[in-house]
Amino acid sequence: MDSREFKVLLARAKLSKKDFAEMVGINHQSVNNWGCSKEFPYWVKSYLENYIELLGYRELKLRLREAGVCS
Repeated sequence: MDSREFKVLLARAKLSKKDFAEMVGINHQSVNNWGCSKEFPYWVKSYLENYIELLGYRELKLRLREAGVCS
């Protein structure tokens, strides 16, 4: 993963670098260093992709509730 892809995934996840750092329990400065002086950890891409998918499921669940399809 490169810096551009990380930024795209963060945007799709509706997260800032600071939000992401807090969510995963990492120092914000460490996240800022990824792609510059450090490589991205192997788990970051799949973590964000799964988080984005979860957001989609939450949105679908909300819409189904609003439509009275599920409780």
